[in-house]
Amino acid sequence: MGVLRQRLPVRPLTAADRDAALAWCARDRVSNVFVAARIVEGALRSSPGSLLGHWSEGRLDGLAWVSANVVPVGLDDVGVADVAARIMRQRRQVASIFGPSEQVVGLWNRLGPSWGPVRAIRGHQPLLATSTRPSDLGVPVDPHVRPARPDEVAAVVPAAAHMFTEEIGYPPYFGSDRGYRASVAALIRQGHTFVRMEDGEVIFKADIGSLALGCAQVQGVWVHPRLRGQGLAVPAMAAVLEQILGGLADEVSLYVNDFNAAARATYDRCGFREVGAFTTVLL
Repeated sequence: MGVLRQRLPVRPLTAADRDAALAWCARDRVSNVFVAARIVEGALRSSPGSLLGHWSEGRLDGLAWVSANVVPVGLDDVGVADVAARIMRQRRQVASIFGPSEQVVGLWNRLGPSWGPVRAIRGHQPLLATSTRPSDLGVPVDPHVRPARPDEVAAVVPAAAHMFTEEIGYPPYFGSDRGYRASVAALIRQGHTFVRMEDGEVIFKADIGSLALGCAQVQGVWVHPRLRGQGLAVPAMAAVLEQILGGLADEVSLYVNDFNAAARATYDRCGFREVGAFTTVLL
């Protein structure tokens, strides 16, 4: 494969490349945990062709996840250009491009003319992280937040769908909810969905969307609309952090829209600090 690697700067990775790909992600685990988690979950075998490697002089020097989303990992300017050229003709059903801002902007500058128009561009999304338990900071912790149970899928689906629609601007499914329900159930089975229930209804929810290399990335944080502004979010989010840092990971990250002042205040109270910037292009 040595000659092939030199001739083709971008090629799909295989299971044999797993350790090298994870090591590349580990250079910045907070930024790259989404792709690292897909690798850990077995994507190199189950989704062949979804992870591209960028090679220079026979050495791996960048990655790009190309599936329902395009997510760059550690690409320099040459890597961005080479990956963009590789995927230019394979639009397929890409829903978004997201990740570290400089790489995403570089990709979109090259892909945009042929892949546009877009639903939205979230130009600056602060990337946040913490390794400190909120209780150590004196933050109150909601004792009622816990992992969702498998028999609660039907209650979690409406909350998850509502959050998705608010965030993205369109519902997560049209017609049958079977596929979406299956993805919600899978997170719950893993113990990666945390809820607070009230009279059988979800009033707070948060998910671990990605977990790898000792880092957990939280997504899908949602408070029931009728309870917003009542002080529920901070202790509920603190409870999620306590449980994750209690054994699942030693660092928790998330990224947030810069215009979402309420969410940013909540995360600040819980001890998160800004460690980078993401950009998301919604297609």
